[in-house]
Order: sequence, then C-alpha cells, then structure tokens
Amino acid sequence: MPLTAATAAQKARTLSEALPYIQRFFDKTIVIKYGGNAMTDPKLQEGFARDVVLLKLVGMNPVVVHGGGPQINDLLQKVGKKGEFIQGMRVTDEETMDVVEMVLGKVNKDIVNLINRYGGKAVGLTGQDGGFIRAHKLLLESSDEPGKMLDIGLVGDINKIDPAIITFLDSGDFIPVIAPIGVSPDGETLNINADVVAGKLAEVLHAETLVLLTNTPGVPDKNGTLPTALTPKQIDDLVTDGTLSGGMLPKIGSALDAARGGVRSVHIIDGRVEHALLLEILTDEGVGTLIKSK
Repeated sequence: MPLTAATAAQKARTLSEALPYIQRFFDKTIVIKYGGNAMTDPKLQEGFARDVVLLKLVGMNPVVVHGGGPQINDLLQKVGKKGEFIQGMRVTDEETMDVVEMVLGKVNKDIVNLINRYGGKAVGLTGQDGGFIRAHKLLLESSDEPGKMLDIGLVGDINKIDPAIITFLDSGDFIPVIAPIGVSPDGETLNINADVVAGKLAEVLHAETLVLLTNTPGVPDKNGTLPTALTPKQIDDLVTDGTLSGGMLPKIGSALDAARGGVRSVHIIDGRVEHALLLEILTDEGVGTLIKSK
C-alpha cells in the first residue's frame, strides 16, 4: 500500500513524539507485568514481544514478569480441580502448586522464544534461580472476621529480592523474563502473585517505571469513569469505599507500594489494545491510568 502525504506526516509526528520519551527512559529500567488477554491472544503476544525488543533496541532495559492465571485455570479444569481465590490470591495446595509450576515453566519458555524470534536476547528465570526471590508463606486476614488469619496454602509473600542476577543480565543486553515463584528459607517452593513480584522488583531495581498489563482500560473511579492519572491518596480512597476489590487488590497494592517505594511512575494499562506498551511508554496520550508517586 503506497504511503500518502497524510499518512507519512502522521507517521513522522508519531516518531517525533517518541523522542523525549526515548531520552527520558534511555538506560533506565522498565519493569513490565505481562498478563491478561495479552498473554493468550496470538496477535497480542507477537505485538508484545516486538514492543519489548524495540524498547531494548532504543536503549531501555525492560524486565518482564509474567503471570499465567488463565492457563493455570485451564489445566486445573482438565485435571478436575476448580481454581479458588481469596482477596485476589490463588489458594494453592500441593496439587495446585504442581500445576502452577508446570504452566509457568511453559509460559516462561514461550515468552522467551517469542522475544528471541524478534531479535531480542531473552533469558527465562524463576525466583528459585540463584534463590533471588526469597519468600515466606502468606497469611491473609479474613475480610469477614477481622483478626482471623487465613492459610491459603503454598502462597508466598516476598522477604527479599537479590537484584544481582538481573543486573548481570542487563549488563549483557539480555532481557530477563521472570516467573513469579519464590523459595522459602527451608527450600519450599511458593506461588507468588505476579503483580506483587513486579512491584517489589521495580522497587529493588530502582526502576524508572512499572507497567502492569491488565484486561481493563485502567483504574475506574467511584463513578465508573477512567481517570488518566491518580495519586496514592485517591487510590486509598477507592479501596476504602469498595470501588476497587477482588483481583484488583494485589495489583493496586503492588502499584502503590512501588509508587511509594521510589518508582517514578506506575502505569496500569489495557493489554487488549495492540501495542499498548509502546503507546503508554512512547506517546503523550497513553492507554491506561498513571499512578503518580505523590
């Protein structure tokens, strides 16, 4: 299809618009939580891989943390188990943990292969590799009985992330792709929410920004509208009044922790939009909600 003067001008404007963002993020770490439809739609998968490679080639340091919720649910259903969630966290018994490890291992390999196909140098990791994600069992406080703690199985909360292996990979122009599995002090494998891993990793790496891909257009306010930017105080109010609940709680919690922990900006974006990552990082408008650090 021939390039018209109008489309050529539009392409030029788009490329020119990206310049200040490329300058801002040059040699900076960008932590990306990859999940939702972007992980299950083949066209979106390819677009995501290309976007990550492009960000790397223009001088940024993307670090990918992925989930695998839909794939885990599918395999659990095939083996006759139903996925159960409490406050957005997956209840994980030993059989479920086996499924989680199997699925996340395959998902990790698929993402690595796709990024490499488009010219990147991706390396797959879990928190067990080098013990770089140390965790303990997570207990949740009951929402119905305040003070009562719920044991939801082999689910972890992060004690410490050792950034050395990620820093080493970045120095060699590799793209780390991380599955959210941690290890306890006694060597027990623990399933950790991918949003939580991404948020904590962004803090530890002193990332310039954290991007969370979701299946929603952004963070709705109490009126159901989608503000382009929110402060931590506004987010706290939305959680308190019940506007944000369920599966959004771990995502919002990790976003707030990252914003308060020194990550300059946190973006919750609609992963169902083609090239959502590039649109959010390299354009003025973006495709989601920005959570400011203050």
